[in-house]
Amino acid sequence: MRLLKIIFLLLLVAALPLPGISAAASAATAGHEAAGTVVVQGHEAGGHEGISAKAVELWNIGGFPITNSMLVMWIVAAGLILFAQLATRRMKLVPEGAQNFIEWLVESLYEFLEGVIGHKLVRKTFWFFASIFIFILFSNWMGLIPGVGTIGYGVHGESGFVISAPWFRGANADLNMTLAMSMTFFGCWIVWALQTNGPIGFLLHLFAPKGETTGLLKALMVVVFIAVGLLEVVSILFRPVSLSFRLFGNIFAGENMLESMSRLVPGWFGSIVIPIPFYFMEILVGLVQALVFMLLTAVFTMLICEEDEGHGAAHH
Repeated sequence: MRLLKIIFLLLLVAALPLPGISAAASAATAGHEAAGTVVVQGHEAGGHEGISAKAVELWNIGGFPITNSMLVMWIVAAGLILFAQLATRRMKLVPEGAQNFIEWLVESLYEFLEGVIGHKLVRKTFWFFASIFIFILFSNWMGLIPGVGTIGYGVHGESGFVISAPWFRGANADLNMTLAMSMTFFGCWIVWALQTNGPIGFLLHLFAPKGETTGLLKALMVVVFIAVGLLEVVSILFRPVSLSFRLFGNIFAGENMLESMSRLVPGWFGSIVIPIPFYFMEILVGLVQALVFMLLTAVFTMLICEEDEGHGAAHH
């Protein structure tokens, strides 16, 4: 559990607002003191433009902006750390209650990852993949709790109360959070790759020709694999971008869909009953997206560390 806390602390430090991506929506937050009103979103559909792609800045402490997505991220991380501490405070040989649940979750994830990336590699990397899966999963589900995105500062407009700055926003509906996790993985990936292959072996893994060839064909294969290696480098550099946008896009789109469904039909029936089937779908999407992120990062790691799993790094 100590490693679980380490990765969460990395995420807390890494998920800082990036200029130009999720800067505070100053126009939305302007006039909070003037309005001085806390409201629950309940305005008519007129003028509704969907959820903003930018996280809203709630406070600014010494030049450090605190956004609504960061607040949710901290709540999820603190909740998971507290639960892990309570579940493992008094360990029993025959687990029960919270200890039974957390042992089942960890053992299931370990066996699943071991079948994907192998015994040696999972022993080295399990702490990261399990932590990232659990964190993404509960962050996604946290964003579905009523009140997230619908409680906050607001003003009274022509169509009723309008939320201008919600207090809470799904953590993974903010590109800062998903990019921070992707960059954290990228840093771990580099360390694992160098530990497994060494600097020279890492370069050989990317650029060295594979297979046994001689003569002119070998010279041709060297040129081909150098070109392939350059393409692989470009692919590796874009992995954090693809990972972050994939998770952000799916979660952000899901929240917008729920918002639209709740306003499809005016009244309590439209805001409460109609979105229910879509909530169940988003619960499944939250699980699938956490699994996809974990599997992709695990497979990327296996591809660069595969020598460690088979006949060893002696090939290099």
